[in-house]
Amino acid sequence: MLDAWAPRILSLLRIITALLFMEHGLMKLFGFPGPQPGVPDPLPMILVVAAWIEVAAGALIAVGLFTRAAAFLCSGTMAVAYFTAHATQGFWPALNGGEAAILFCFVFLYLVFAGGGTWSLDATVRKKV
Repeated sequence: MLDAWAPRILSLLRIITALLFMEHGLMKLFGFPGPQPGVPDPLPMILVVAAWIEVAAGALIAVGLFTRAAAFLCSGTMAVAYFTAHATQGFWPALNGGEAAILFCFVFLYLVFAGGGTWSLDATVRKKV
């Protein structure tokens, strides 16, 4: 009985994850809804690029357009973020602040393989073709 809901729940996972991901980029770029703690000012170029990926690819994932490609980019971005910013601070993710980066990395990796789900522009476009 729960299996019937799996495509819809996949869509909810995609939407909520993407919106949370976008928030990180918006915090870096615009200080919205507040400045991101620990981020240098001015932003180094690598963080500017990461922030625009978080906002633009996050928006694509939120609406479910080009979900697999955008999720692949986001997963890689979070892997780089983890190994450059967090893993250098220690082994344990709970202690080095890298839990969110790891979770984002693997949820996006899952979306590369699962796609956007029922409630996505990708699904709408596929139906028209």
